[in-house]
Amino acid sequence: MALLYLEPDGRMAVWAEIFAGAGEQLLPGPDAVGDPALVTHMACWVPPADLSAYPNLRVVISKVAGVDRMPVLPEGIRLCRMVAPGIEAMVRDYVLMAVLMLHRDMPRYLDQSVRGRWEAAATTRAKDRRIGILGLGRTGRLVAETLRDLGFRVSGWSRSGTGPEGVDCYAADGLGTFLAQSDILVCLLPLTAQTRGMLGAGLFAQLPQGAGLVHAGRGEQLAMDDLRAALGSGQLGSAMLDVTDPEPLPPDHWAWRDPRVIVTPHVGAYTPADEGARHALAVIRADRAGLPLPGEVDRQKGY
Repeated sequence: MALLYLEPDGRMAVWAEIFAGAGEQLLPGPDAVGDPALVTHMACWVPPADLSAYPNLRVVISKVAGVDRMPVLPEGIRLCRMVAPGIEAMVRDYVLMAVLMLHRDMPRYLDQSVRGRWEAAATTRAKDRRIGILGLGRTGRLVAETLRDLGFRVSGWSRSGTGPEGVDCYAADGLGTFLAQSDILVCLLPLTAQTRGMLGAGLFAQLPQGAGLVHAGRGEQLAMDDLRAALGSGQLGSAMLDVTDPEPLPPDHWAWRDPRVIVTPHVGAYTPADEGARHALAVIRADRAGLPLPGEVDRQKGY
């Protein structure tokens, strides 16, 4: 078995060292492939359009947590997303920062700071602020637990309707109830056919008047024009976006200039090279042993 590391980058040297220490073969880029039949696993952002050159390819491993850029793979080739504790902790930190910024009215104060205005607004206590989290996977659960432990009233929404202790959880049919009690809504959903465009006028209308939005899912989930309209009407009070549609935003996009919106350039997390390599090793060894693959993507669910 050999893993082909496509799109060589600065992380590849770390992967190569860890694979060598583990006694596993890593091929550093397509030019290193002497016999394509040796390639059983592939790590990449996006695989080649034609995978028939690798007749024994068994598993494609995404270098990132999301797999929404991945095409539909041929039957018999399995897909695994990246699972790395560092990713989850970094997203947790970003969302915590963003929630606290909206909770404490930082968009207002940042705008006032460039205008030279000293004007305090009323402060809401954490125990009186309701945080709603869309998506209760590994990262969503970690975010929910952290905010819960800080004293916020936390609820979550997911397909299963299950989540951490002390977090009110809602399944698919409870979306309206969940939204109605989300003063700050956090999106951590994967991008699927069902979630594309989900953050739009219909959803915003179900939030409390003046709610905040933290978007750390995928850009295509958010209808930017609907966001602008909701901010304009006061239905939304502020938003912090780490992902947008399009991405990156053009320099003249309205969101850059709206004082109620803070945009960051998709910096919520990156995959630590060592954790990525160890996850790939875990996938290879599980595949060899006939065990469930860590992070394997359900073709029907899309994550």
